[in-house]
Amino acid sequence: MSEKVAHLVFDVESIADGALISKVRYPDQNLSDREAIATYQDELMEQRGTTFIPHTFQIPIAVVIAKVAPNLQLLDIVSIDEPEFRPHVITENFWRGWEAYKNPQWVTFNGRSFDIPLMELAAFRFGISLPAWFRSDGYKSPRNRFNTTAHLDLQDVLTNHGAARCNGGLNLVAQLLGKPGKMGLTGDKVQEQWDAGHKMAISDYCRCDVLDTYFVFLRTQVLTGKISLQEEIELVEAAKQWIEDRAETCEAYASYLESWSSWHNPWEATEPEADSELT
Repeated sequence: MSEKVAHLVFDVESIADGALISKVRYPDQNLSDREAIATYQDELMEQRGTTFIPHTFQIPIAVVIAKVAPNLQLLDIVSIDEPEFRPHVITENFWRGWEAYKNPQWVTFNGRSFDIPLMELAAFRFGISLPAWFRSDGYKSPRNRFNTTAHLDLQDVLTNHGAARCNGGLNLVAQLLGKPGKMGLTGDKVQEQWDAGHKMAISDYCRCDVLDTYFVFLRTQVLTGKISLQEEIELVEAAKQWIEDRAETCEAYASYLESWSSWHNPWEATEPEADSELT
């Protein structure tokens, strides 16, 4: 399948490394991992109005990837190292998979500032060599933030690389297309779910985010003139059928379909006839 995969649409879920937080931020307080996380979250809420801990203190615990063909057809979706979800194995397979498929384009939503840096730092943490990703090649370097051949961040497309803000994020733009958006779990609840042992719930949440990202990806290809609207409509229908074929054996897909609503196509609406009595 390696020659057929042109794009890897992915999403990462992560948890805080409490031991690292304790050592770096509270070295003299002898805090447990959970105490360190809670203390840092309290500080963040007071200072920034959020409990979300920066990616530098996090490790990946679920990565879901959609394999997409050159014609943008959805080929497969995989959750790396499911059901074990070992961070070092997830990280290794993430990068080795990119190499095995001959360096296809990564596709993310806000992956430029979170998902990719998190996976790079995880490779650093676990001693994984990535010469192809870190090669120095000027503008063509895969890590160049404007090199969309290597990594297409859909949020960058919709905000002109941060010139505007995408208030509402992936949830909003997915729902603009009639797709489910956030369902039940949210990113700030992942730590709580992990601590409770709900690993599959996190993976399922990540899987649904990847589906949303894939459909947003298709619409951006219409926006940028890569495909026509009719081609996108056909790809969406094919992907929906792909999901339906697997819904009986995957709870995430069944839930996704339950929240699915068709995008209203204004170009198919019948234009009202002009009132002949109006002058």
